[in-house]
Amino acid sequence: MKLTTKRLVQTAFLLAICIASQYFKNLSVYITGSIVNTTIIIATLAIGLWSGILISIIAPVTAFFFTGSPIMAAIPLMFPVVMAGNAVLAVSVWYFQEKLPFKWKLPAGLVTGSILKAVFMGAVVILIILPVFGGNVAGKLPKPEALPKVLATAKVTFSVTQLITALIGSALAYIIWIPLKSNLSKEDFQ
Repeated sequence: MKLTTKRLVQTAFLLAICIASQYFKNLSVYITGSIVNTTIIIATLAIGLWSGILISIIAPVTAFFFTGSPIMAAIPLMFPVVMAGNAVLAVSVWYFQEKLPFKWKLPAGLVTGSILKAVFMGAVVILIILPVFGGNVAGKLPKPEALPKVLATAKVTFSVTQLITALIGSALAYIIWIPLKSNLSKEDFQ
């Protein structure tokens, strides 16, 4: 796939949607997370894998600057975990769409990518990051005695919540992609 100005502008447009949605994170992580996952998927399908991965990498950084997070601030290793989880979703969707020959490959890729993202992030965060670095969060909290509750919330946020928002984002992307694909010309895919 050839990198063109058009593809770069399309990626920037989807990234802008992703960033704009992050302003609503305090309203609901289910809204923001779903929109972020939708933009990653649409970028991957419409523009290419590199576009989905680029948004996967930038989204956690911009989200941190807009809303902050005591966990992300205390454990900077969470950034690459979130980036990699997002990239797992993009790669899964791309692989199913581009490399597999069966009829329902897109829905299968969306569900598989959502599950793999949540399993990857949950496993890394729950089994490695929080046990090793979780104590660092106490210094970033107004009440250090709230640490057990914050860590318990983080475990759910980086596993179950990721699964739910990835599945919602997948459903939204599927609904958007079906008419979008039929309106894109062949040169849009080359």
